[in-house]
Amino acid sequence: MFRYFGYTATFPLFFLFLAFPCLPARTAPDPLAELTADLQNATWHNFVKFIDAGKGSQLTGMSELKSYFQRFGYLPESDTNFTDTFDESLESVVVTYQKRLGLPVSGKLDASTVTQIMSPRCGVSDTAHLLHVTKRYAFFSGQPRWVHKSTLTYAFSQSDMIEYINLAEVKSAFQKAFARWSSVIPVNFTEARRYASADIKIGFFKGDHGDGEPFDGVLGVLAHAFSPENGRFHLDGAETWAVDFKADRSKVAVDLESVATHEIGHVLGLAHSSVKEAVMYPSLSPRTKKVDLKLDDVEGVQALYGSNPNFKYSSLLESDISSCWAVRSPAWAIFWIIVMGYMTS
Repeated sequence: MFRYFGYTATFPLFFLFLAFPCLPARTAPDPLAELTADLQNATWHNFVKFIDAGKGSQLTGMSELKSYFQRFGYLPESDTNFTDTFDESLESVVVTYQKRLGLPVSGKLDASTVTQIMSPRCGVSDTAHLLHVTKRYAFFSGQPRWVHKSTLTYAFSQSDMIEYINLAEVKSAFQKAFARWSSVIPVNFTEARRYASADIKIGFFKGDHGDGEPFDGVLGVLAHAFSPENGRFHLDGAETWAVDFKADRSKVAVDLESVATHEIGHVLGLAHSSVKEAVMYPSLSPRTKKVDLKLDDVEGVQALYGSNPNFKYSSLLESDISSCWAVRSPAWAIFWIIVMGYMTS
């Protein structure tokens, strides 16, 4: 029997609640319609013409789509002779992409897949150099992490910053992002006085900035960071960065704290997750704030560093459940009350 708040529930009742699906209370807006509302600002906006294309299709620009997949690890770097034909090889790539990012697997460029392809995202590869890949979180090849260090230092480049956001506000966004990770693992972060000697070096750059990973303008690649113990953390200076959406009304504004939180995951050794709700999922839409670590993020980083002694899974689960209640059916909420009561009994 399960015990919750002084009551008991039998297994039949428990499984009865499992039968209730976790359905949204309202119909979600069409993500493709939202994404294409301001196409002139999107790096990959031309890909919208590929919707519903499948094997055998031949469309001008398909070679650019293949280059996109190559950039993010789905095609070998040695492949150079791309054609505009949707061939068997591209179909296989699309299937891999759909599986890796938790999309419906059709092998075709359906609306949900093209929407995902067009979304602003992190520049780190989704599949290349990965050693450990679960259905959720993943690590880089060799499972690198920071060793023999319980405190990592970070610093901002004095010459490569943005001027339209106060430096104190930029630093505050990063402090909150670092704090989210240190709350779940036994690693602390502190700002260093000298950029050159810091473990993590943060800066805003445009275009080709000398690391072999050039940025591509507004709403393409938002940022990228390197695996341990490299420490380089670069954000695209061409983006419209924001720390307060109420103050910044731009349609293409990108939340700085959200991207910082994601890239710190890479700095610590996490690759991209296939869980859409996770911080380590590769894409982030404009005017979206996504800063709360999910169970998948926590399990991944704790597999590398262990748990912060003060961290409690119950608080994380309560946070996830409370957000679920806002859009889920009452029956599903009751099911989670039973589960939480059992776990805390």
